[in-house]
This record gives sequence, structure tokens and C-alpha cells, in this order.
Amino acid sequence: MNDTVTAVRAAEPAAAVTAPVVDVVVPVYNEEVDLGPCVRRLHAFLTLGFPFTARITIADNASTDGTLAVAKQLADQLDGVRVVHLDRKGRGRALREVWQSSDAQVVAYMDVDLSTDLNALLPLVAPLVSGHSDVAIGTRLASSSRVVRGPKREIISRCYNLILRTSLQAKFSDAQCGFKAMRSQVARLVLPLVEDGEWFFDTELLVLAERIGLRIHEVPVDWIDDPDSRVDIVDTARKDLRGIWRVGRALTTGRLPINDLRAAIGREPLVEGVPLGMIGQLVRFGIVGVTSTLAYLLLYVVLQGITGAQAANFLALLITAIGNTAANRAFTFGVRGSNQAVSHHFQGLVIFGVGLALTSGSLFALHHWAPDASVHLELLVLVVANLVATLLRFVGLRWVFRNAGRTATEEVR
Repeated sequence: MNDTVTAVRAAEPAAAVTAPVVDVVVPVYNEEVDLGPCVRRLHAFLTLGFPFTARITIADNASTDGTLAVAKQLADQLDGVRVVHLDRKGRGRALREVWQSSDAQVVAYMDVDLSTDLNALLPLVAPLVSGHSDVAIGTRLASSSRVVRGPKREIISRCYNLILRTSLQAKFSDAQCGFKAMRSQVARLVLPLVEDGEWFFDTELLVLAERIGLRIHEVPVDWIDDPDSRVDIVDTARKDLRGIWRVGRALTTGRLPINDLRAAIGREPLVEGVPLGMIGQLVRFGIVGVTSTLAYLLLYVVLQGITGAQAANFLALLITAIGNTAANRAFTFGVRGSNQAVSHHFQGLVIFGVGLALTSGSLFALHHWAPDASVHLELLVLVVANLVATLLRFVGLRWVFRNAGRTATEEVR
């Protein structure tokens, strides 16, 4: 990242400078008129009634008016206020720079217009300070939120969040409310993966956080629309749709190291001795297994009268084993993309060999003891043999995909 960043701090005795619990970032671009009232109001709120030590960081995004001068004046006049100046424009870019380098326990941000009632700040950061949650967002779309804004913005906001739910399976309710916070320890791990430096930054961060398994806390807010907002709605919408496409493609192809970050940040298993994510893997594996078994039995019945029992078993098992490995790779274990795909399928065929030995051996034993066994009896024996083979396949596939997340991380780096 080649941005030039300049930090200006209010003059304080060296011994008095300690890391705050919360670092509230106010990103600004050409806001020389609104910046002073905003920061003074926020500073008074944090000083008089806020229970955690806090710092205000004014993040100037390459302003071309007198914003930087106003910001420096505020830093000189008010304790606990500092200025960070970037030579490139972009709210997301400014937040990434400040959040990654902050020494606070929790990093937050709010828009300079203070559209969100400041009384929501404590409910926003408290779950992060306690360690209960990893990310917190203000939401204008909760039933208990009180929002004043025009129908145009209301419709756009709801349509955008509907698009996120349908395209990226997002479960958070409001991606674009300018009122968010994050634990710094988590931010330093996730932010390097967030590519957008503008308005889509929030959405991309939340989608990644959700996929990784971070706990996202939502706070209903009181929010009044700023009629003087300078956001270009058409241009922002176009860039947001491009961002959705990019993130969706990265998730589908496996370019993002979701598995590795889950292992690095994810919570410990709720049940001792049960590996993290194993319950979900078992459920997904079961779905794939049932589908594969039905396909296998259908193929066996079709081929048995043409090729004989052993050949039909071999062909049916081979065809479904290839599909089973591909489905479990993407659906059960979340491994996507072409990296190591050949190796994974080869190891899947080795596991197929174990299943073939079990089913073929069962058929051989059945025909040895009952040469005139019916097709129905053959199917019963094969189902039992397949149940044993399925258990071994699950254990084997967990071993095959054990390093998938680490491989994805190395690919991104």
C-alpha cells in the first residue's frame, strides 16, 4: 500500500499518553464547515458520560479545502484528538490505515454528519470490549430503529441489502450504516483481505467477517438523514455491484483463505473433543452421501443386467466416487478453485479403492455363500457395505482436505 499517511497528535505529556480502550475514527473529505461542530460534540459526549477511555481520530481523505487545517486546530485544542492525513481519497482506505495501526482495544467509526444518535455508541462497543462479539454495526433496518429519511434512500438501502442476502447469502441487516466497530486484534487479521478502499469497504468487511465465523452484533439506531450528503448514488451503486461480483467470484473460486482465517480466529468447539466445524461437515457430508448412494444404486441396477454384478459395482462406484469427491470438496469442506484439485481427486480415488474393496468383497462373499442371490439381496448387502465405506470416506476426506485453508492462504500471499 503506497498511501502517504501523516499523523498529527495533540500536545500531551509523554507520561500521560496511554492506549485508549476505544478509537473513534471520523473519516472526512472537504468537511471544513461540519468538522468542528461534529468533533466538539463527540468530544463532549466521550468526556462527560462515556465509561471507557476514548480517542477521536480525524482521518482526512486528501481534502482540497481547509479541512486539514481545521482538524489540526481541533487536535491542538482538545485532549484525546489526533489527525491522520492521507494523500489518496477513499473512506475505506482511511479506515483501513487507521484501524490497522491503532493501539486501541476497539476501533470504531462514524460519519461526520453524526446522523446516528451518539447514545448508540456504548451499546455498539460494549460487546466488543467484553469480548463477546468481534464486530458491531448500527442498523437502520431493525424494527426498533427510528429513522428519518426520504423514500428514495429508503428503497435503495433495502434493495441493496436484499441483493446482498440473495447473492452473497449475507445475514446482517444493514451493510452501509456509517456506524461500526471492531476488535482491533481481529481487524488486523481481516483488513488485509479487504480490497475496496471506498464505499464498498463496509460490505466487503462484513461479508468476510460473516464467512469467517465472527460474531456480528447489531444495534438498532436512531438515525436522521443528512440532506446535504455528497454521495454520488449512481456511481456508488455501480461500484457496489462490481464489488459484489468480485467478492462473490473470489468466494466461489476459493481465492479468499476463509478456512485458514476460521482456524486462526474461530471460536473453540462447544463440545470438548469435537473439532471445530465437524458437526456442520457431518451434516453436509450426509447430504452428499445420500445423493451419491441413490445415484450409485440407480447406476448399479441399470448396469447389472448388462455387465454383471462386479463390473456394475465397479463402474457405478467409480462414477459416483468422482462426483462425491468434487461435491464434498466444495460443499462439505469449502475448498474451491483449481489449486491441488488433481491431488484431491487422486486421493479421493484411493479412498474409492477402499470402498471398492469393501463392496466387491461383500458381493464376492454373498455369491460364494448364496450363488442364486437376487438383485434385492445384492442391494441390501451393498447398502450395508457402503455404510461402512461412507464412515471411512468421511475420515479419509477430512484428512485429504486438512490443509486446504493453509494452501489457500499461501496462494493469496
